[in-house]
Amino acid sequence: MPGLFSMRVDPDRNLRLRRPDRLSPWGNILLRGGLVLGLILIALIGHWLHRESLSDGFDGEVSFVDIIYFTAVTITTVGYGDITPTSEGARLFDALVVTPIRLFIWLLFIGTAYNFVVRRSWEQWRMRSVQKSLDNHIIVAGYGTTGSAAVHELVENGLDPEDILVIDPNESALESALGVGCITLHGDATRNATLRMAAIEKARSFIACGGRDDTSALLVMSARQLNEELSISAIIKSEENEFLVKKAGADTVINPVALGGHMLARAATGTHVVDYIQDLVVASGRVQLIERPAELAEVGGPLSQCNGGLAVRIVRDGRYIGFWEDDAQRLEEGDMIVEIVPVSGDMRDKSRLDQ
Repeated sequence: MPGLFSMRVDPDRNLRLRRPDRLSPWGNILLRGGLVLGLILIALIGHWLHRESLSDGFDGEVSFVDIIYFTAVTITTVGYGDITPTSEGARLFDALVVTPIRLFIWLLFIGTAYNFVVRRSWEQWRMRSVQKSLDNHIIVAGYGTTGSAAVHELVENGLDPEDILVIDPNESALESALGVGCITLHGDATRNATLRMAAIEKARSFIACGGRDDTSALLVMSARQLNEELSISAIIKSEENEFLVKKAGADTVINPVALGGHMLARAATGTHVVDYIQDLVVASGRVQLIERPAELAEVGGPLSQCNGGLAVRIVRDGRYIGFWEDDAQRLEEGDMIVEIVPVSGDMRDKSRLDQ
């Protein structure tokens, strides 16, 4: 479900910091204090103009000090009764002007208390609650064209949107992510404080979509520094920066320009290969590439006899083993299997992504 609170937190878990107030806290207090003083001044002037219609039961004379005193006790609803209005004009002024002023001042006080005590305390508690609940989630840094497409594919593959946390400094981008149902965080993902707020130490994957190669490299470095075990993928625009981003700590670096060139070259000699590749990488295709750990029952047997789909590769201790190689004739414990599976309603479930 889309959320309403943003660390704003919605639905019940969404993390997103609120838009900063245009005024500082002290500026807000000064503005409210000025409004209160202005309203009190209006009441003071009105009482002064009606001083001839006020009766002082103490000494029979109404001085300026008496007007200040009467205005104060009237605004605060204390009303000792020692000074009272005696004419219709003075009473109408109290009823029609001073009473709304009194209510408005109390609303200002209540609003100030809510903004500076209740709301902030509530939001801080909600933020801490959301942070504690984050675990094994995927962080997407940057919700532009690439980041939103990545989130779309994750959701299409069966991942719960509430397991995705989007970080972006752009409010409209975060609104779009909230509409998908993601947890969102307003901030700069290159800063350690922002990543800690996103509970990066408990995340399972980090997707860097910085828009620029230097930004992506900085995102990767910041994420890797805080979580050495994190799976990190990044997008770049220049092929010459691939080594640098990998050196920064990325496990996977994708260059859409180079990838697009390879696809176009394949398409020049036949469209069927390109169609099949597209089938493999998008959730809407008929087949899908997944990776999973070798099952205990498969250990010791050949890759070709794996359960499930069509196994095409083994990843063993960082080494890639194709189905045609001799080492693929015997699976070992701890091997990761890359396989092609058909996409159907029962295959598009969260368990595939959780493996």
